Amino acid sequence: MVTLWNYKTPGVPDEYFITDENVPGPTKEEVRVLTISKIRLNEGDTVIDVGCGTGGLTVEAALQVGIHGKVYALDEDAIAVKLTQSNIEKFNVQNIAIVKLGKAPKDLTDFPIADAVLIGGTMNLREILRVAQTKLKQNGRIAVNAILLETATTAIDELKNLGFKNIDVTHVSISRGKQIKSGTMMLARNPITIISASNR
Repeated sequence: MVTLWNYKTPGVPDEYFITDENVPGPTKEEVRVLTISKIRLNEGDTVIDVGCGTGGLTVEAALQVGIHGKVYALDEDAIAVKLTQSNIEKFNVQNIAIVKLGKAPKDLTDFPIADAVLIGGTMNLREILRVAQTKLKQNGRIAVNAILLETATTAIDELKNLGFKNIDVTHVSISRGKQIKSGTMMLARNPITIISASNR
């Protein structure tokens, strides 16, 4: 299949992704741009995406790491895994990205050591962060996208407990313009908190 996004910069428009009303996502394009920038990827890097949903961040990471890199995606929802696989194929990154049906943190142990770990908001965040720490290379990066304030505070607290350095907290509130008859109306999207850190 032909890739619809022929750019190195992240920020694939939301409408390019295959979606399903039963699975939230994709992560909004502006949030994806910031999240990808926070994990500071290089070509050839290995990335783990925990709670991949529709695969927005999986695809974005795969486009960044290129053919010499790998992205391993995990979700416990079979529909989400199918959607992620469809988007992996749509963006022609099936030689880079691999998606697996499984539950974190247990099934994270199957993945190799990575340069970066992405985590969507989740109920078992502390346990996932503990396992994610064991999967990171030296100078590895981690990023947690939190919709709930409680998720954000848990992430910050656990990253401190685990000894992560340079913990960065960015709260993102984005509005997108919509053309109406009388002009441009700004529509707010759900705010997201991105917590990122390094293990050295």
